Amino acid sequence: MNQNKPSVSIIILTSNGLPLLKRYLPFVNLTNYPELEILIADNGSNDGTQEWVSLHYPHVRFLRLGRNYGYAEGNNLAARSASGEILLFLNNDAKPEDPDWLSPVSELFASNDADIVQPKMLSVPNPGHFDYAGAAGGFLDWLGYPFCRGRIFDSVEKDSGQYDKQVTPVFWASGAAFAIRKDLFLELEGFDTLFRFHMEEIDLCWRALRLGKRILFQPKSVVLHQGGGSLRTESPDKTFFNYRNSLLMLVKNLERYLFPKLFLRLLLDGVSGIRFLIQGRPLHTVAVIRAHFSFYASLKQVLRYRTDDRHRANAEIPKQLVLPRLIILQRFLYGKKVFSEVESLFVNGRGQ
Repeated sequence: MNQNKPSVSIIILTSNGLPLLKRYLPFVNLTNYPELEILIADNGSNDGTQEWVSLHYPHVRFLRLGRNYGYAEGNNLAARSASGEILLFLNNDAKPEDPDWLSPVSELFASNDADIVQPKMLSVPNPGHFDYAGAAGGFLDWLGYPFCRGRIFDSVEKDSGQYDKQVTPVFWASGAAFAIRKDLFLELEGFDTLFRFHMEEIDLCWRALRLGKRILFQPKSVVLHQGGGSLRTESPDKTFFNYRNSLLMLVKNLERYLFPKLFLRLLLDGVSGIRFLIQGRPLHTVAVIRAHFSFYASLKQVLRYRTDDRHRANAEIPKQLVLPRLIILQRFLYGKKVFSEVESLFVNGRGQ
């Protein structure tokens, strides 16, 4: 790897997303970086995506996958074809804030400080606020519930530079703008295709941490994200994948107290299903039930993964990356809406 500027492949997965590409690809194309490949991976579009890209951006590589493989497998196929030493998976509804956004990210790889990097994620529809999907880097709580600096469940913070002071270790990086060493991505066998959509990047980060790898948040690089480009926020399908994949991720990666924690998660999922009914959202209740049945159907396959010796690397996860409390209680019982209100609960201080 070039010690100064490792080569980078920006991978943009799309499926009938031509309106989004027309809006956001021009900003990606302005990226100022010496060894850069922009690769559009097309999940079976029939909306003229390939013709438009070829006409307006002939220098952009276009990989036609033939059908919709979903986020996980589509990106895996693109990654194998990419030429860069660093892979940066960028959603088709995301854009960099300025043309020099890649340099701060690549510096962390060049100095061997990082194996995975996430830029600061801000919202397009809610200007001046963090993006729901990744904000300023992700963490997990004691039961495996994900949350971010800048976003706890439905509470999204305004960006006032509160997380800009330094590069910070995090548990997971958002798949909306996810940079990783290609050799590590291939070593980890990419995103788990069982997930298809949602949580696959958290699962991959967890597996990387178990190998002793380092995941960093880079505040000097900023990406703006529209959100809902693949699945709408209010879609029952999104609820299905979030609930199912969260359970799959726990069984794959959690080493201690798996069964009591899994039992508690299943109970809390039931509470969520009742809450959806009370809110008048019965399709989301059905989605939670579907998620559990799909989880049970996949359990044998996931348990086989746990017993495979190839997947038993277990470096100790830094304690400052896992909240030893239930974030759901901190948010909805104690009313804590911003990360600074839970930061002191991390063991040994967060990010030190």
